[in-house]
Amino acid sequence: MQTPSIRNPAVAGRFYAAKPEVLRHQLDGYLQASPSSHAEMVRGCMVPHAGYTYSGLVAGSVFGRLPARSSYIILCPNHTGRGAPLAIMSAGEWLTPLGSVPIDSALATSLRRSCHLLMEDAKAHEDEHSIEVQLPFLQHQVGTFSFVPIAIGVSRYAALDALGHGLAQAIREAPEPVLLISSSDMNHYESVEVTRAKDRKAIDQILALDPAGLYDVVQREQISMCGYGPTVAMLTASKDLGATRAELVRYTTSAESSGDRNRVVGYAGILVH
Repeated sequence: MQTPSIRNPAVAGRFYAAKPEVLRHQLDGYLQASPSSHAEMVRGCMVPHAGYTYSGLVAGSVFGRLPARSSYIILCPNHTGRGAPLAIMSAGEWLTPLGSVPIDSALATSLRRSCHLLMEDAKAHEDEHSIEVQLPFLQHQVGTFSFVPIAIGVSRYAALDALGHGLAQAIREAPEPVLLISSSDMNHYESVEVTRAKDRKAIDQILALDPAGLYDVVQREQISMCGYGPTVAMLTASKDLGATRAELVRYTTSAESSGDRNRVVGYAGILVH
């Protein structure tokens, strides 16, 4: 296990407000729902990770419906290309403008036992934004919690499948319920018409709880969904844990914020029950 370290924010002031009072005001506007009576059945979710101006409402619509947990596993793509293909941090804490969030070292140790492909690597997380932007939502909504960050740079289905089964095993062994969060945007930088059509194909596979189907359609249709790997693993684990259905909470594209309909990114928020 690595020496406990502090991971400082990489995108505060760019993707979201750096001033705590401004950030809290932003989050109040995005968290528009309260957990429903069925919230305890949620096993996992998928949320976007763009700047809050673009995807904050989608992310907030999901986070507002999640049950409060004492620990979360957050899976993200590795945009930087640095570090191990399946990179976990097992100790330390992450800082945001709202304070620090500790890593759940006991859960991380269990995850490394259940999935030997995971490697200890803080470098993969150093400048990666796609987990960082989720933490303020949880800080504002839940308050005190811990988490385990995993950055995924591998594209082989067998590895993603093995990770998913390992995640489920560790969650079953955990003393308290753990919720899985997959961080992903959808199709990138095509027209709004193409992006919506491609995103629909990927979303349909997620709603069908079909991780292999998602993997196949992303490859076949050349859908530039950056977090398909995290989502494949999340779906695999959620099914192992008894999930039976998924729900599209909200969908939009960057065109709604930017006005540019020629080079857009899609954003979907999905709950897995």
